Amino acid sequence: MSGGVDSSVAAYLLKEAGYEVIGLFMHNWEEESGGHCTAEEDYADVKRVCSVLNIPYYSVNFSKEYQENVFRHFLDEYKKGRTPNPDVLCNREIKFGPFLDFADKIGADFMATGHYAGVRKESGKNYLLKAKDLNKDQSYFLCGLNQNQLSRVIFPLYNYLKPDVRKIAKTLNLSIAEKKDSTGVCFIGERKFKEFLSGFLPAKQGDIIDSSGKKVGTHDGAMFYTIGQRKGLGLGGISGSPAGRWFVYDKDVINNILFVDKGNEERLYSTGLISKDFNNISGMADGEYKLSAKVRYRQEDQAVIANIKGSRIELQFIKPQRAVTCGQYAVLYDGDMCLGGGQIDDVVK
Repeated sequence: MSGGVDSSVAAYLLKEAGYEVIGLFMHNWEEESGGHCTAEEDYADVKRVCSVLNIPYYSVNFSKEYQENVFRHFLDEYKKGRTPNPDVLCNREIKFGPFLDFADKIGADFMATGHYAGVRKESGKNYLLKAKDLNKDQSYFLCGLNQNQLSRVIFPLYNYLKPDVRKIAKTLNLSIAEKKDSTGVCFIGERKFKEFLSGFLPAKQGDIIDSSGKKVGTHDGAMFYTIGQRKGLGLGGISGSPAGRWFVYDKDVINNILFVDKGNEERLYSTGLISKDFNNISGMADGEYKLSAKVRYRQEDQAVIANIKGSRIELQFIKPQRAVTCGQYAVLYDGDMCLGGGQIDDVVK
């Protein structure tokens, strides 16, 4: 239980279904690690909700595991010039790792979360499904889960729309009924991102070079920028440059150079990608498949040809895709079924 409306209503629905429900609040970010954390306020909300629902609750601290298994990887990826997605790793390594271990210690049969997703058990396998509310579907962030984790989880919100979840919370007079959804980095929250990262990765100014090789400005550290980025470049109109807005099309973190262009976005488009650590949830056999994929959250499903060779997967886009970014996740789907996902290691221009 995070102190938000989704996990609170999930707990209520489980209790209504006849389960013996225990709330678990995870504290995964220490204040001394830097920045502002809302854990204290969130835990107060958990206590209020559990009091109304009349269920016991625990608070556990997994900050060490988070630092070692999620945040360290997060920083390492930025050092390499990649743009990581810590939410996928956080789900696999924390919410479905130490959380599940703790559930075992207290004798729980299942673990449950407020994720908008579903699980279907069929022929001895567990299949991860998109939620009914496609606007809130979080299967993308769950693409790193394995069969054991899926066999133990319940997603009570699978068939619910977000407005209906808030209505339930209001009917129960829960104090969190109108609480804003959490955003930002998993368990770290919202903050001025470049300023936050600078506390862990010292920044050094470097050159911004346009497509003709001309220096057009300076940046605060190439690692802090992502492919396709337009905002925060500090570039105005430059004599002789084409019309349009500047955007990042490449970066060299070793030499600390940011490459930008203006107008024609052809440089941003890719015809495919390669992932070397694909998590094959459903155990698809090696081979070629016509499927759909997302290369970032909230993207509409895109038609692809997927070639699977063990944990390596090559995707060919039917239509070129904009700003495909190394470090993010490519997630495969077959209709409403999430087949798995892996970090993007190479992009085919």
